[in-house]
Amino acid sequence: MPEREKAAEPAGTRTIRLPEEVVQGIESRLKGSAFPSVDAFVSFVLARLLEVPGGPGLTEEDERGLKERLRSLGYID
Repeated sequence: MPEREKAAEPAGTRTIRLPEEVVQGIESRLKGSAFPSVDAFVSFVLARLLEVPGGPGLTEEDERGLKERLRSLGYID
């Protein structure tokens, strides 16, 4: 990564790349939400997925609960 890109990142963060259509989908769902940016939304969702340290990942029940929560917040149909 070029030095100027590293300098532009806040301490303790990394840059990830997302397909443009994913970003556009998130942006359309952010309108009227409490999330100030795509970064904030993606960080929130990923943090929730990682809440159980060392766990085997999401169970079907966890995934259903997460989808219901995101649906109730208007982020997914």
